[in-house]
Amino acid sequence: MSKFSASFKPLNGVVALVVGTVLFGFGLSSQALAQDHNRVVAVGGSVTEIVYALGEEDRLVARDSTSTYPDEATALPDVGYIRALSPEGVLSVKPDLVLLLDGSGPAETVDVLKASEVEIVNIPDEASAEGIVAKVKAIGDALGVAEKADALADKVEEDIAVAQSGISEKVKGQKVVFVLSYRDGRIMASGADTQASAMIELAGATNAMNDFSGYKQLSDESILTAQPDVILMMDNGHGTAVSADQLFAHPALSVTPAAKNKRLITMPGLYLLGFGPRTADAIRDLADQFAEAG
Repeated sequence: MSKFSASFKPLNGVVALVVGTVLFGFGLSSQALAQDHNRVVAVGGSVTEIVYALGEEDRLVARDSTSTYPDEATALPDVGYIRALSPEGVLSVKPDLVLLLDGSGPAETVDVLKASEVEIVNIPDEASAEGIVAKVKAIGDALGVAEKADALADKVEEDIAVAQSGISEKVKGQKVVFVLSYRDGRIMASGADTQASAMIELAGATNAMNDFSGYKQLSDESILTAQPDVILMMDNGHGTAVSADQLFAHPALSVTPAAKNKRLITMPGLYLLGFGPRTADAIRDLADQFAEAG
């Protein structure tokens, strides 16, 4: 061995020790940094609900306009609608972390936020029990409270299983149409691959409009073919934009079982479609109301 290589042997050992110490320290500091985020913006109603359910609400400095539960969340500054955010609005509250639900936008705003010095964490939004678990854990990781998130995720999963086990046999086979909007005789409804369709199925019924994906305007023929037993709509807190009498006066809807039995079910949008900590309760409530129509 040359004198040159021998002289570097001790130094290599020191370097390895230093590198190992830095890497170990980085792992610890990542958790600590997450816990140090004390100016958090939550974008997405279910994101805000989960932050509260984790007991981390004191770290919130703002929320988006869909974050209406719990009531105390509405006292926080509002940075705008989830799909119409401005970077100036979000950054004006000087956040050190933004929890951004998938689907937030527009894309230009998201790009600006990601280019800023603020940490941005995308939160998944799959409409399923498994999706809620993933959402809870992603938020827990971002806030540095993984153990609390694991406990909440386990509870949510168990609660949903219990809610589904109690669904009445009368619900099975019921056909439901989720109406997003009704205006000037035009009905916009939910097809497959939507949160509304997922909730209908979690509550034991069938989405009568599974022959298309997303949302679209229904033809009279499609309504007459579907023959729904129930119409489901969102309640904006002041009732729906249309009454049952107006809705069931629609020529095609008027000759369906839903109209015959006056079966219009309304629920708050975030409660029904949020896929958050209250989803088990929403499943139970929805299934109970479906059963009344059976």
